[in-house]
Amino acid sequence: MKLPQAFTPKLFDTFRNGYSKKAFLNDLVAGLIVGAVALPLAIAFGVASGVTPEKGLITTIIAGFVCSMLSGSRVQISGPTGAFIIVIYGIVQKFGLLGLTVTTILAGVIVIIMGLAKFGNVIKFIPAPVITGFTSGTALIIFSLQIKDLLGLQLSSLPAEFIEKWAVYSQHFFSANLYAVAIAAATIGIVIYFPRITKKLPSPFVALILMTVVVQIFNLPVETIGSKFGTLSSALPTPVMPDITFAMIRELFPSIITIALLISIVSLLSAVVADGMLGTKHRSNMELIAQGTSNIFSGILGGIPSTGAIARTTTNIRNGGRTPVAGIVHALFLLVVLVSIGRFTSMIPMSVMAAILVIVSYNMSQWRTFRSMLRSPRSDQIILLTTFFLTVFVSLSVAIEVGVVLAALLFMKTMAEVTNVNIVTKNINDDDADDGITHHYDLPEGVELYEINGPFFFGAAEKFTETIRSTGKLPKILLLRMRNVPAIDATGLIVLEGIHKELISSGGMLIIADIHSQPYLTLKTSGLLAKIGDGNIFTNMNDALARIQVLSD
Repeated sequence: MKLPQAFTPKLFDTFRNGYSKKAFLNDLVAGLIVGAVALPLAIAFGVASGVTPEKGLITTIIAGFVCSMLSGSRVQISGPTGAFIIVIYGIVQKFGLLGLTVTTILAGVIVIIMGLAKFGNVIKFIPAPVITGFTSGTALIIFSLQIKDLLGLQLSSLPAEFIEKWAVYSQHFFSANLYAVAIAAATIGIVIYFPRITKKLPSPFVALILMTVVVQIFNLPVETIGSKFGTLSSALPTPVMPDITFAMIRELFPSIITIALLISIVSLLSAVVADGMLGTKHRSNMELIAQGTSNIFSGILGGIPSTGAIARTTTNIRNGGRTPVAGIVHALFLLVVLVSIGRFTSMIPMSVMAAILVIVSYNMSQWRTFRSMLRSPRSDQIILLTTFFLTVFVSLSVAIEVGVVLAALLFMKTMAEVTNVNIVTKNINDDDADDGITHHYDLPEGVELYEINGPFFFGAAEKFTETIRSTGKLPKILLLRMRNVPAIDATGLIVLEGIHKELISSGGMLIIADIHSQPYLTLKTSGLLAKIGDGNIFTNMNDALARIQVLSD
């Protein structure tokens, strides 16, 4: 059975269209380089999320492999990303690892359902200020979480709240470990400046190896992954399917929805960025199915939530990756690392991981975009700042929910403001005729023309009603011109039906002219078309006026 193109993984296209040795070598090199880039990030994201480092590696391996097998993008690289850190950390602190596993699996299920329901294109309509607001807020929180390890502060625990956390930092600032500070500073320096020497080796990978060696050779007194988490496992965990209860789902539901939205938004953004670099087009719904499936496998195998990673995907493209094989190679490379030398990750200094995440948070902050949006229209500024501050001071779940709802409300307010209703009682000079000729129409006595400009939805319906009421009484014939009405909603239908009933009860009539397909079909489906009469609704002005002339004679 042949799959519909929209639900066909790009890997199928790769082999169906012919896969050359040269293409494989390019993907092999790109996959190995991306694997080297992903190694320190996977460990760092695992640590920052409140779980053990190997869980970050396991997620990168499982999600990277499964998603590349099923991906709707040719070059998408999946794994844990910074966007999830604060959500995962909160889930682990409140519900433990079992709660995280259940959340990861169920979020994956929801993302698959979204893909099957063809929500891929809908997700793209989440406003940019919402995305920038929660991304910048997340970056600030990630940065604040690293201060303890970055400075080597002697703290047993940290408050979850942003302000309280910084208050504790200020009280313990002088307990900083100067060796940890030096290691962190050197790590940041290597990550920033090593690419000026060569770009063939990923600078975070070089910094991780070099600083770990320095700490071990000189036996520096800094906290390491081993001293914090103990000896790490080098084997893949046994698959476990947790018992999921309704009570558990109800308690975790906000987190599940947040994770599902993040998976969808970030993955599709990454795929769009990749399309822009390569001139290709991804299959958004197949991409959601792939991401959902990879998260289910990640949860069952003890991993954490994953999504398409923009930085790793662009690294893949820049190093010659052109098919999903590169993503598969990157996952297999990390599997070899985990099994063969995974135990050596216990030697990595915590300050190195913190320094790498500081760079990640800076890159995530999008401060230039944030600054430019502060010069956008007032409504965009409100959405941006509201989402940002809610992310930092309340929670990411609330920030996304409020941001999207606020954006929708402000959009509807704007649309209501630009929608206007005009009234004509004597004659029309139609300068906007399609044939380019100015047409003059004389309205018979007792006929009033109302024209709506803009969507006839609940935000504009009240304006239409007020305009009609302002004339004092209803005319004998009300001619409603809808040439500039692209759509009508349920409230618009109710208002229209109410006006029609009042006209009929007073011996009048409603005539509609220049109606478009969406309003016409909506009238037909609702049954209002039959009430008004198909013979009183026209697609052009001339026919409507001819009908009025017949009624007036």
